[in-house]
Amino acid sequence: MNARIFLSAPDVSGVEERYLVNALRSGWVAPVGPDLDAFEAEVARRCGTAHAVGVSSGTAALHLALLAVGVGPGQAVVVPTLTFAATANAVVYTGAEPVFVDSRPGDGNVDPDLVARAVADLRREGRTVGAIVPVDLFGACADHEALAAAVGGHGVPIVEDAAEALGATRNGRPAGSFGRAAALSFNGNKILTTSGGGMLVTDDAELAARCRHLATQAREPVAHYEHRDVGYNYRLSNLLAALGRGQLARLDEMIARRRQLRERYLKLFAAADGTHLLGEGDPGANCWLTTLVVDEERAGWAAPDLGAWLAERDIETRPVWKPMHAQPVYRGRRAWLTGVADRLFATGLNLPSGSGLREDAQRRVFDAINDFLDAR
Repeated sequence: MNARIFLSAPDVSGVEERYLVNALRSGWVAPVGPDLDAFEAEVARRCGTAHAVGVSSGTAALHLALLAVGVGPGQAVVVPTLTFAATANAVVYTGAEPVFVDSRPGDGNVDPDLVARAVADLRREGRTVGAIVPVDLFGACADHEALAAAVGGHGVPIVEDAAEALGATRNGRPAGSFGRAAALSFNGNKILTTSGGGMLVTDDAELAARCRHLATQAREPVAHYEHRDVGYNYRLSNLLAALGRGQLARLDEMIARRRQLRERYLKLFAAADGTHLLGEGDPGANCWLTTLVVDEERAGWAAPDLGAWLAERDIETRPVWKPMHAQPVYRGRRAWLTGVADRLFATGLNLPSGSGLREDAQRRVFDAINDFLDAR
């Protein structure tokens, strides 16, 4: 019986095992330690930032970053509607209100012109815009230059949600280096995993220190337990950081395998009328997930049809993120929409993209897709 093929399973090796064993033998099993310090320095170097703070999740990194740039109750925060719920949830944790902006059709990332319109409209209404949180969707950087130009005159801080994008670049600049601060995720399905965890990266020393303080229950540096702020139990553990260091040592080879897999998908669907890959022309994408977009009228079939076909063969796929403005928890919130995100949700399908997907598993996926296309 064939094993299930997952969308983006963890890719671990003996390298990570050695890092973990060394960390265990060092005695640094408690939350902090030398591997956490080293992992922070290595991730900051990879992202081209001066500072990094290891935390328990990408969501925690977003929450801390938003607090550190001054987001709070009564403010509005601009968020792409096409994203995972954590982007909007982190805004709500601060007491602010997420407002949603639609996507560009080419790569699904937030539309800078629409962001500018949303900020201008909110300011005319007398609202304070606390931050903008662009998302580097599926491992492709948003148009950060256009976003900075769109809001530069308003003095609105940008917090980059680079949860999906470690190792990606835009015009040679690494994901995580845009805005006042950025959040990375090391969840189990991400391009690099610590099983669970995340990182805040920034060039701002004061911001990094504030986030580190809040992430450790806001304990004051005195012998007894003293707290002047409400803090959070958000620190990444030394053992998980050791796993992350092993993963980071292999990051380039893992990205290379995902890019090779995307190239195979490009060739496979080249002759399939009415199909294309989202953001397929971006050379800096880390290819965390390869997303097929299907024009049902031209193709004669819909993205969910292929998803169901592959599911019957124990191959996991997933629709693109359901837009936040359509989620029951956020329905009725302010949104600037063009219909792009709704169309991508209806017509997009994330395909198996893991760097650990070996040749026999890839062959199963491609044979199954070819059979589906032949049947139509």
